[in-house]
Amino acid sequence: MPKQLVIVESPTKAKTLERYLGPDFTVAASRGHVRDLPQDRMGVAVDADFAPDYVVPDDKRETIEQLKRRFKTATGLWLATDFDREGEAIAWHVAESIGADPRSANRVTFTEITRDAVQQAFQEPRRIDFDLVDAQQARRILDRLVGFELSPLLQKGLKRWSLSAGRVQSVALRLIVDREREIEAFVPMEYWSVDARLSPNGDDRAFLARLVQVGDEKLAASPDKKGLVLSTQEEADQHVGRLRDAAYRVREVRQREVKRSPAPPFTTSTLQQEAARKLGFSARRTMQQAQRLYEGIELPGEGQVGLITYMRTDSVNIAEQALRELADVVSHLYGAEYALAEPRRYRKKQRGAQEAHEAIRPTSAARHPDDMASVLDRDQARLYRLIWQRAVASQMAEARFDQVSVDIAATVPQPDAPAYLLRATGQTLKFDGFRRVYFEGRDDAADEDAESMLPALTAELALRLLELLPEQHFTQPPPRYTEASLVKTLEENGIGRPSTYAQTISTIQDRGYVRLDDRRFFPEDIGMIVTDILVDLFPEVVDVGFTAKMEEELDDIAEGQAAWVAVVREFYDPFHADVERAAGKIAPPAIFIGELCPLCPEEGREPGQLMKKLGRYGMFVGCERYPECRYTRPLEGEQQGPEPVPTGEACPQCGEGQLVERMGRFGKFVGCSRYPDCKYIKKQEPKRTGVTCPECKQGELLERVNRFGRVFYPCSRYPDCTFAVNQAPRKEPCSSCGGLVVAARGDAQRCVACHRAWDADGNELPEEQAKALVPKPRAPRSGSGARGGKRSGGRTRARRSA
Repeated sequence: MPKQLVIVESPTKAKTLERYLGPDFTVAASRGHVRDLPQDRMGVAVDADFAPDYVVPDDKRETIEQLKRRFKTATGLWLATDFDREGEAIAWHVAESIGADPRSANRVTFTEITRDAVQQAFQEPRRIDFDLVDAQQARRILDRLVGFELSPLLQKGLKRWSLSAGRVQSVALRLIVDREREIEAFVPMEYWSVDARLSPNGDDRAFLARLVQVGDEKLAASPDKKGLVLSTQEEADQHVGRLRDAAYRVREVRQREVKRSPAPPFTTSTLQQEAARKLGFSARRTMQQAQRLYEGIELPGEGQVGLITYMRTDSVNIAEQALRELADVVSHLYGAEYALAEPRRYRKKQRGAQEAHEAIRPTSAARHPDDMASVLDRDQARLYRLIWQRAVASQMAEARFDQVSVDIAATVPQPDAPAYLLRATGQTLKFDGFRRVYFEGRDDAADEDAESMLPALTAELALRLLELLPEQHFTQPPPRYTEASLVKTLEENGIGRPSTYAQTISTIQDRGYVRLDDRRFFPEDIGMIVTDILVDLFPEVVDVGFTAKMEEELDDIAEGQAAWVAVVREFYDPFHADVERAAGKIAPPAIFIGELCPLCPEEGREPGQLMKKLGRYGMFVGCERYPECRYTRPLEGEQQGPEPVPTGEACPQCGEGQLVERMGRFGKFVGCSRYPDCKYIKKQEPKRTGVTCPECKQGELLERVNRFGRVFYPCSRYPDCTFAVNQAPRKEPCSSCGGLVVAARGDAQRCVACHRAWDADGNELPEEQAKALVPKPRAPRSGSGARGGKRSGGRTRARRSA
């Protein structure tokens, strides 16, 4: 019997919705985007008002055909894709691709996948919001224009084909590079503090008080603050000498109650920040786990249930029904003293937050994290607990502290000595309130809520000096970005959208522009060079203010206040002019260091100038006469690649040198220690994997390295069998189809036959995430297509299968 057709994005979401909609509906999944700009060309007609040339990717054609067939027999169409600009655009693309009228299709949105929310949404359908579609389309086209025009300039000029530039990623990279430059240029300044260890007369309870005023001058907390600075030990000792003879008494005691309010419930950005601080999750890992919690988890007796509201949101609002439920949970679990008389409501902090109408919260606060632990994997359980705690804490009473501040006068007997004032502070937690459940993490700031006790003190009470503690300090450079602080800075500056931060941060790492070391971002040489080039030739593209202004203009489009073609044109015309001016001007940096090459004279040449060059492992020193002269050395204080490792074998070619393992342009190799006098290189035997070739069923997959230094796994029967994959094969076959399983990014695994994928804990990934794990085919190098006839064709087929 014909039914109403509902189209969502993911199969997991489809499964959950089918339980709520009843027998009159059938739910199908588009599995993410069904159309996009082509991968092999720009796909934007610049001279025709930037008309996009959308294509259906090969792997989506069967999906589209299935949706078309189901639409032809359906009695109605409902587009229930995600509740943001991206979801709005997907709804439009789906309708266009299956032959439906996008302007008459029912559009439904909901911020949580629960029975009540879904059924209410289907009672109040609307039409596709084409302002949101235009805003997403403008963003996609802007990013395509920047990427396709800028990236080839960098690749050609720096002779590295993995480089790329982007409208948001290049600004994020610049933030990291600029911070590194600040650290490099930072000159620490010395300053001193003086603490006195005091106790009430006859009382052994000692406490510390800090010198805060000398005469009429207040001491600065650091040299960059206003006030008197003790810059040297001599200056500090001058006051320490006087304070040793001083008489101390309490001048004033101030007591007050200080209240702390909980942080608002999570938005996309704050969830990424807290998951990075408290769980050690990357932004991408956070969003992957949140997606699963949103789309639905199988619960005993309930079936597939969405556990959290929509995770791509800028809003801090909580629905009235959820506020009532949170209040009941607080009262039941923690008692009336922790509950609020009226719900605490938070306001939107920034423009654009209307895209999603709720913060990230549990769909039912009654589902305690302890009860969910048995049905969630470890990452899901930890993230769900974080979301639950933050939402519940947002509706709990304030924490209260008793804070005490004591001013202490130090009177020096010398007639010309200044008066001294010291201050001691302390606070104790009076009522923990929301802190019983949750308190917000910090990156680098001190904990303002740390407890410290002072003894009972009263005005005019005499104090006994036990010890003076002068301490040397130095001003500190700004801290390097963590993933949390980088996300926070991007959001504060209005750069990109929180839903794109995970991809942005992954891209600058994948390109080798930055590395994450001890949870801090360090720029690599290539990242600093690319940034310098972009700042010099394309200052607006990497300008924080300009990029933020572009985001505001995209918001104007979404609100119907601007036409997307005009916004794109205003950006593109000056940008394209900069691209044309930059053609041929990008080149690897060549910095002469004022030294002559020591190898040139030994080889009978006039000595060339030594210069800093960019190599595989960063900057190094080399001769300007390369390739005629191959003299190189590391930069001062740096090491160019790892040191050679002896293998214990003699060189079979010269008989004098020893074989050593080196790191070369294409990875590790074993060669003679007397290089370049002896150029012997030991032929490396391929490593066996023990995995039978899935194509011929006879050969074994071997680990080899191609001439570009890339590892791949071909069949041992080549050229009779041309099968190969680019990811490490696993011995255990796919549990579903028996196909070959290979390693994928992030400790995941995927089947090359049925395209299913699993995370590190063995949980199956949604199809859209599984698709993202498939490596994209690399473009052939110039001139390589004519080589090797059968070999080239076989390898191409193998790459596609991979």
